[in-house]
Amino acid sequence: MGLLIQFLLRLSFGLAAGMAITSSTKVTSGYFRNHLYVTLGLATFAAFLSRTTGLSSFWPAVFAAGMSYLGSVFWLYEKPKIGRAALVLVSLSALVGSQLASAELFSSATPIESSFASVLRQIAPISSGLLLGITMASMLLGHWYLNSPTMEMVPLRRLLVAMAIATGLQIVIAGLGLWGEITHADQFATSLVMFATLRWAFGLVGVAVLTWMTWKTLDIPNTQSATGLLYVAVIGTFVGETMGLLLSSESLFPL
Repeated sequence: MGLLIQFLLRLSFGLAAGMAITSSTKVTSGYFRNHLYVTLGLATFAAFLSRTTGLSSFWPAVFAAGMSYLGSVFWLYEKPKIGRAALVLVSLSALVGSQLASAELFSSATPIESSFASVLRQIAPISSGLLLGITMASMLLGHWYLNSPTMEMVPLRRLLVAMAIATGLQIVIAGLGLWGEITHADQFATSLVMFATLRWAFGLVGVAVLTWMTWKTLDIPNTQSATGLLYVAVIGTFVGETMGLLLSSESLFPL
């Protein structure tokens, strides 16, 4: 249950952050309004689960849900400055909730004895959330081009750049975590090796390749095919980050 809360809050954080860096002058307000309903649902579910499990992520999740609703109202009435501020608040509150849940869950499951592991544990929700959320924000924006085909490609390309940076950051954090785990662990279970392979092959390297393929597809340009690639990338991040959470719950370092 706690891992699901982590996933929901990380996704909310990254999705709101991805929308916050998207141009409101080049992208119609409906994109922001409609997809704030997604963060509303994610944060509400996270708040419900946090309440059930007694985790302190409850109030940050409630705040993220409330700001998601208010933000959608701001975008409905074409108030981009206030709407963007709401996106930032949704992102920050979801990140705070994710950090609180992470500290409670992983410290009780695997007591941290290394300061290096502690630092990586604090960074992991940020890098993981950015990868999850920006990938989804890119896919949703690509889909939005089907509704508004006259929009410029610049906003989607900007999100792809952010997606590439987020992928690179997560590769570094996961790589350092894997190195730390190899250094400290005496032996590895077969299941850990299998999950780690799936996590890296599909959730990190595969997403990096799909990001490059999407960029090249926009050179044609073909937003429909690009959106299809981004759908696969979203699945890749979901699988990869889920595997990462499962592995991290049984290890000293975030994987």
